[in-house]
Amino acid sequence: MSAALAGAASGVAVTVEASGLAHRYGARRGLDPLSFQLAAPATVAVTGPNGSGKSTLLRILAGLLRPSAGASVLRLDGAPARPEVLRRRAGFASPELEFYDELSVEENLGFAAEARGLANPRAAVAAALERVGLAARGRDLVPQLSSGMKQRLRLAFALLDRPALLLLDEPGSHLDDEGRATVARIVEEQGRSGLVILATNDEREWRLGSQRIELRRRGLGDPA
Repeated sequence: MSAALAGAASGVAVTVEASGLAHRYGARRGLDPLSFQLAAPATVAVTGPNGSGKSTLLRILAGLLRPSAGASVLRLDGAPARPEVLRRRAGFASPELEFYDELSVEENLGFAAEARGLANPRAAVAAALERVGLAARGRDLVPQLSSGMKQRLRLAFALLDRPALLLLDEPGSHLDDEGRATVARIVEEQGRSGLVILATNDEREWRLGSQRIELRRRGLGDPA
């Protein structure tokens, strides 16, 4: 099954394409075969029952998981992004993302920024923490953060390099109303020119999407 979701391009043209994309975890199906094309600017909410492959799909699109079959590609101005470019231009946040307890918030993000080869890691860290409301907690060690603050830190990690593709897995996890408002603002800002894909079954989150698709075991469902 396939679907095409497109928006008018502005700035760098960003598209994500998948062809016959599928994954298995041993004998268990993690993601049924699907094909699609998404284009920025757009915000796409991916929903579906537990085990339908929402998180698996986002990890594949982020280049963190190799699919069992098929392929996905991020295109910038029509050119396929090389793996190292994909890792830098795709921001990914997931409740499973963990940080080094012995390092401060700033040190954790600084390490990530340097690993990505950012020209000014210090400025990138400061800007990301400001966007998620953690500017005053930069010197705190990670264990000093509440679960909601750790989720904000995951969002900051995803925003370090102003990604062309922002992938958010259950972005509102552990967040209070203020935190959810921050997520909504970030999604709106990123969706104006880039491509945002968020995986969720929370109505408050999937309503942030300008378009919605649903995984129903058989693959990609129709936009709602």
